[in-house]
Amino acid sequence: MTDKVKGPASYFPSIEAKYGRPIAEWQAMIRAKGEMKHMEIVGWLKSEHGMGHGHANALVAATLAKKG
Repeated sequence: MTDKVKGPASYFPSIEAKYGRPIAEWQAMIRAKGEMKHMEIVGWLKSEHGMGHGHANALVAATLAKKG
């Protein structure tokens, strides 16, 4: 039996398929934003990369959770 991916990472396959970049690349770009707040980065992904809110929010949440 395979464990189903839960939480923000469950969005990763559709993010890669829809926006054409691997998750590691998105995460590197998010980390490069430095001290920007969560919702500021979500807004940047939406405005600069055309990402939907759910995808952007999940990607930022998963990335920032692993930052510390």
